[in-house]
Amino acid sequence: MSRYQRQSMLPEIGDAGQRVLLNARVLVVGAGGLGSALLPLLAGAGVGYLRIYDGDRVEEHNLHRQTLYGMEHTGELKVDCARQALNARNPDCKVDTQPQALGASMMAEALNGIDLAIDAADNFAVTYSLSDACLPRRIPLVSASVLGRQGYVGGFCGSAPGYRAVFPQLPASAANCNSAGVMGPAVATLGALQAQMALSILLGFTPSPLGCLINCDFTRWHFRQFRFDGADEPDRPSVPFIDRHLLVSNDCIVELRSQQEAPESIADRVHRVQPEEIYDWQPPADRRIVLVCASGIRAAKAAMVLEQRGFTQLAIIAANR
Repeated sequence: MSRYQRQSMLPEIGDAGQRVLLNARVLVVGAGGLGSALLPLLAGAGVGYLRIYDGDRVEEHNLHRQTLYGMEHTGELKVDCARQALNARNPDCKVDTQPQALGASMMAEALNGIDLAIDAADNFAVTYSLSDACLPRRIPLVSASVLGRQGYVGGFCGSAPGYRAVFPQLPASAANCNSAGVMGPAVATLGALQAQMALSILLGFTPSPLGCLINCDFTRWHFRQFRFDGADEPDRPSVPFIDRHLLVSNDCIVELRSQQEAPESIADRVHRVQPEEIYDWQPPADRRIVLVCASGIRAAKAAMVLEQRGFTQLAIIAANR
């Protein structure tokens, strides 16, 4: 155990805590900028099992924040490169990689046998789906998001409320790192905070990071935290995110993207309805309405309109997630 000497000498960890980490099984969704910071920290701390989902490949324009990779990895699957780097850093850590984006239909398999989940995808469709799956299973979830020079990290589910208790509504825009830009150190800081939260939860430190959210503003150098332990879950059932594998034959699929934006939809038979037409559009009776758009934002807004009109069987697909 000499590898962990400087960590296990802390009285709140010790040999017993180190064994807890060795037996821990952690799901990490995303091996990009956040993952590049948190994955080496978890492996270095002695977490015994990491299950990583990411379907993307290493690209040069992302290397400023995806510091787990180098120019020689360009074009390779990120999960393959991450596994090699983590195995080289700590052979005690078993790394199970899944070269695919995590969809709603995969949640049960992804969370099987997992003690803690980390949302490092920085994609709100993934965050809501992951929280919806973790909450009834009482699996702790550590989620972070960063854009530009600002971000947040929080501990959800487990013994705390879920993500929807704090963020009941989707964001107003679909801005992300690719469209709006981001600074690498901001991403690395949030990823490191995710790792610290994850280790603190696994080790049972008090006060727990579960039920705590930290806002980090690197423009004005403000760091604020608040607790949401007593936050209430939404009164009405939330409209779930699904993927195409969860579609059934009787679904009414509504494509909110234009023909030009999406010449081929996710299914053969769909209703193409522009978002502004939802107010007057008449859905077929007694069928689940599945609203499809690129990010999920247009679909969520359309779902709110349909809910106000009395329709309750609704679901959302973020086709470009």
